[in-house]
Amino acid sequence: MSKRRVEKGIAGAAILFAALGDPTRLAVLRRLADGGPASISELAARFHVTRQAVTKHLQVLSAADIVDGRREGREHVWTLKPDRLAEARRHLDTIARGWDDALMRLKAHVERG
Repeated sequence: MSKRRVEKGIAGAAILFAALGDPTRLAVLRRLADGGPASISELAARFHVTRQAVTKHLQVLSAADIVDGRREGREHVWTLKPDRLAEARRHLDTIARGWDDALMRLKAHVERG
């Protein structure tokens, strides 16, 4: 894999995890995962925040390609993009494997010594 492609993947992961790093955005994602598509009005009522606040959170999630919005009449309805969350899981799995390998090497070193 080329250095540029690796750097692009890391940059994309950073955007993804930055978007996931907010408790309100995580709650919105959980609501979309559990309850399916929802309008900004539905989300604002559920979280007791303004429509503008929900819109800002959804824009961050959309920029990270985690949610997708579409117009339905007068409402803007948002849906979760599970493939992007699967990508986050793959990044975490890669990191976890790295830690597992490091711990195995440490264990082997300690047991030899």
